[in-house]
Amino acid sequence: MAEDTVTTTGIARHGAGRLPSVEVDSFNIELKDDDGFLGDRASKGAFRKILDTLRKPLKKNGDDPLGKKSTDEIAKGDLDEALVGDDLAAAALVHGAIEEFAQELAYVTGRFLKTKAWADTERIVVGGGFRQSRVGELAIARTGLLLRAEEHDVDLVPIRFHPDDAGLIGALHLAPSWIFEGYDSILSVDIGGTNIRCGVVETRWKKTPDLSKAEVWKSELWRHADDEPTREGAVKRLVKMLKDLITEAEKEGHKLAPFIGIACPGVINGDGSIEKGAQNLPGNWESSKFNLPASLVEAIPMIGDHDTAVLMHNDGVVQGLSEVPYMQDVERWGVLTIGTGLGNARFTNRRKENGKGEKAKDKGDGDKDDKKAKKGKD
Repeated sequence: MAEDTVTTTGIARHGAGRLPSVEVDSFNIELKDDDGFLGDRASKGAFRKILDTLRKPLKKNGDDPLGKKSTDEIAKGDLDEALVGDDLAAAALVHGAIEEFAQELAYVTGRFLKTKAWADTERIVVGGGFRQSRVGELAIARTGLLLRAEEHDVDLVPIRFHPDDAGLIGALHLAPSWIFEGYDSILSVDIGGTNIRCGVVETRWKKTPDLSKAEVWKSELWRHADDEPTREGAVKRLVKMLKDLITEAEKEGHKLAPFIGIACPGVINGDGSIEKGAQNLPGNWESSKFNLPASLVEAIPMIGDHDTAVLMHNDGVVQGLSEVPYMQDVERWGVLTIGTGLGNARFTNRRKENGKGEKAKDKGDGDKDDKKAKKGKD
């Protein structure tokens, strides 16, 4: 049983509400309305659905400026080109979809801001695959204006790192400070419903103690959705990817920490099991008999000369953590990740860094209940 599984990290509990730099006030909130989950109204699929709806009457008349391709077949880059191309009708059509999507995203964001967990949020970072396009950037900017018009005192900004890198770099903020003093890089894993990405992340801590210049040194991507593996097959492939990265990092002279940070969809329990939200992963990852951190420790018991430590958290949380260095001018902030669904997390800064990366301010009583990180009251 999952509750009987002991996963020794020597660091913190998986899915913790308290991390070195922030309190995770909530994550993976699932708000609903009469039509189902609100997040479904502000996903990548929702944007495509809006665009397809706008195209249908034009297709009937033979006047669709985006041509004969189905909406799902049109690449993000093609939509971006339509915005700046000479075909004004195509540009107008895409702008129309952006406007409707921004209205939906503004409504959903407003609902988050009305929950107890998201009260007094000062800034929201938007990540996920949708953000990595001009269409996504315009939708985010328009949503920000709509929220301001509705008198929400909150800034909406695109995530700074490429979303693929943010999901790896954020794992640095799961790690304890001793790692940065003794090592120059960590292993990071970002698990999604379509892809699994692993990487070696350079901390660059000596140059920038706030980790603002951290960088993915090398990464590997496996599109598991194409292979449709079993759960055990997926773990086996993940282990091979990590071992290959360890070998390459050692060859290049990296001082790789004995630490693996994992970003994974769903509600992550303290013992490393997944309570819910992993339905898009290969096989049953919510089984009481499955524990990914324990499986990785068993497969990779040591990195270098030290025992391997593994820490797993929700993927929206980890992507948001990549923004920690840039959120020091606010106290309460959140992240929305627009992908297959709408990931979400809300943070309160625990401390601010001074110029030497030392703790300048610390908040909290040291005994927060991690359960609050999994719930938000609407």
